[in-house]
Amino acid sequence: MDTFLKDLKHSLRMFRQAKAFTVTAIAALALGIGANTAIFSIVNAVLLKPVPFPDPDRLVMFMNTSPGGQGPAASPAKFQHWRSQPSIQDGAAFRTGIVNYTGGEFAEQLRSAQVSADYFKLFGAPIIRGRTFSGEEDLPNGEKVVVISHSLWTRRFANDPDVIGKTISLSGEPHVVIGIVGPAFDVREFGPPPEVWMPFQLEPNTTDQGHYFQAAGRLKPGVKLEQAKAQFQQSAEEYRRKFPQALRPVDGFTVQPFQEAFVSNVRQSLLILLGAVSFVLLIACANVANLLLVRATGRRREIAIRTAMGASRVRIIRQLLAESVLLSLSGGALGIVLGVLGIRALLSVNTAGIPRIGENGVLVGVDWRVLVFTLLVSLGTGILFGLIPALQGSQTDLNASRKESSGRSGTGLRQNKLRSLLVVIEIALAVILLVGSALFIRTQMALASVSPGFDTTNVLTMRMSLTGPRFLRSSGVDQIVREGVERIRALPGVVNAAATCCVPLQGGYGLPFIIAGRPLAKTPFHGGGGWLTVSSGYFDVFKIPIKRGRDFTDRDDGSAPPVVIINETMARQYWIKGDDPLNARLIIGRGVMREFKDEPERQIIGIVGDVRDGGLNNEPQPKMYVPQAQLPDPANALNVRLTPIAWVVRTRVEPHSLSARIQEELRQVTGLPVSDIRSMGDVVSLSTSRQRFNMLLMTVFGCSALLLAAIGIYGLMAYSVEQRTPEIGIRLALGAETSRVKNMVVFQGMTLAIIGVIIGISFALNLTSLITRFLFSVKPWDPAVFVTVPIVLSAVALLAVWIPARRASRVNPMDALRYE
Repeated sequence: MDTFLKDLKHSLRMFRQAKAFTVTAIAALALGIGANTAIFSIVNAVLLKPVPFPDPDRLVMFMNTSPGGQGPAASPAKFQHWRSQPSIQDGAAFRTGIVNYTGGEFAEQLRSAQVSADYFKLFGAPIIRGRTFSGEEDLPNGEKVVVISHSLWTRRFANDPDVIGKTISLSGEPHVVIGIVGPAFDVREFGPPPEVWMPFQLEPNTTDQGHYFQAAGRLKPGVKLEQAKAQFQQSAEEYRRKFPQALRPVDGFTVQPFQEAFVSNVRQSLLILLGAVSFVLLIACANVANLLLVRATGRRREIAIRTAMGASRVRIIRQLLAESVLLSLSGGALGIVLGVLGIRALLSVNTAGIPRIGENGVLVGVDWRVLVFTLLVSLGTGILFGLIPALQGSQTDLNASRKESSGRSGTGLRQNKLRSLLVVIEIALAVILLVGSALFIRTQMALASVSPGFDTTNVLTMRMSLTGPRFLRSSGVDQIVREGVERIRALPGVVNAAATCCVPLQGGYGLPFIIAGRPLAKTPFHGGGGWLTVSSGYFDVFKIPIKRGRDFTDRDDGSAPPVVIINETMARQYWIKGDDPLNARLIIGRGVMREFKDEPERQIIGIVGDVRDGGLNNEPQPKMYVPQAQLPDPANALNVRLTPIAWVVRTRVEPHSLSARIQEELRQVTGLPVSDIRSMGDVVSLSTSRQRFNMLLMTVFGCSALLLAAIGIYGLMAYSVEQRTPEIGIRLALGAETSRVKNMVVFQGMTLAIIGVIIGISFALNLTSLITRFLFSVKPWDPAVFVTVPIVLSAVALLAVWIPARRASRVNPMDALRYE
């Protein structure tokens, strides 16, 4: 310990004497370690940190499987089947939504959750007062009860202990408060936390095949995950026999660890970003190693004297490594601060839809995993960049050092092979990162140039929950929509307005259909597609063109013949033999859910342009538009229960400037509040946030690598020129032209740069295949990228070597000959 303290004191003294070196090295390390800490803090929050529920390793999501992948959507019939499997206990169904609380002066929207009775047991929700739902309350026609959150209890009821047993109005219906969930139940990492929980009340013997919620359960003690997966897969045959039309032969069931189910879509991208940022750290290490090699050259005499006085080589290596580790720990301490602050700032602007990080990334922070990671990276970095300089610096003796006292040691590139190799590695790594960032930039540019199929200019959207008795019938919703749209259209500055269940790029529903009169093959339906309800004016608000036929009008109400409009993709896909879709009729959803058992045959009256509402990077899929006023009452009741209605308004001015007036008009018509007020520009921006997040981080990494590589080659050439000053002076004194001296230095530096570029390009060609799934309209070997990146990096390298080359050409021969 005494020796270690002496090494530490000596290192601090050396750093104080070489402040410029110390600041440069710590800055480079802080950049590399900080960037790694930033990305690891996200990886930790998303992939490593256990979910905050009891027995997280036994918690599983129920999943559907198909040749295209797997997903967690659940239907009432499937949920009842899954929860009855012998490997599962505490099976629970859940979905989130919005309800209107009308107990105050104005109606207020509350975040709600419909859950089955075992939900609270499954997720370990602490009940600080009252109780949760009973089995009877979770059955159809059970008593309307509600469990409220601690925050709502505090905010709305002032912590009143007598709130248990009171009746509150939620979406126009009375509910009895039976329990309060404690503040320790924190589910922010999975989305906005509910403020009220209401029983799902699913029919135990249901045949309902509509998928509109999710379900999870806990493996029974002693049951392995693989055993449960095998059992669920076998149970699919039983389900197929019970419901022959509900499950294709190629489809099945499985379970997936709860945490994995939520993060599987971001796992690969986060690991790729972690791998990419490690390249930045390697470049920083190479830079600092070069600095240490330069210092080791200058300290040869000191080391030689210490050796002559009896210091062993191991003792000297230990001292030099102590200096390296102290540098890396200093860089790590600064890096962890910069990294966490930087990633918090980035996530406050764009969370990229990453799960488990909370709103604006508030759940990304420093815990023991991040601290251990940073410590290990700092120690590993110190050893990595310090070992080679330590080994080389300790190989010296006093006689050799005395002979070098009249000249410069290690002159020329041949004596600087190790430093040259490090620079080549820096440039190669920089090329790989720049290629990756350029591909992401090209992807973002391609997304920005894609037409979504609708016009986003001056379009405002807002949501309103219409749940309640008066909206169970289509006529009640239609009346509100007509009055609301009429009042909005009358506002100055409004071009048109409409209502819909689903805003483009914000999700929607899918239903199968039958083409009336066309024979069926071996399947119960001819196909499936997106399904949404709209009012008249919808296509005009979004400027979706009517390609054939006509638009909906106010006359397409509940008393008019049932109609439907389809998109071009659906027309091309299902009418390929020259038949005219406008002569066809569709039966949508009948036989899938009881709510659609009365679905009529609908005449196709129009074909509209395609909309990329599944994402700008996805091709349009078949789509069916149905008039809101013509929904069967059961389907309407399900629709308003599942999704708040969306008001969409096109304006002549900046849309948010009319937001307050539009809300006031709607409040006068409905008495209900609105939420999720966004312009369509914001909606489109949110839909590409993940791609922008990846692009921004890769661009930061690439630019950091480019800067560090430029500093590295500049430092090497500047040091080489300094070491070769006597040689350059002799050359000039013997008549060498300054241009030849300059070109000599440029040639030597650019040789290293070109070698690094060639190596980097060869590796990039192989590594870019890892990011293929994140690219859009860009090949991983995009010629523009693989031509531009070498040119840019070579230009930066040329500038970096030009400065020391110019300095070399200006050496005064007389001064150089007097140089040590």
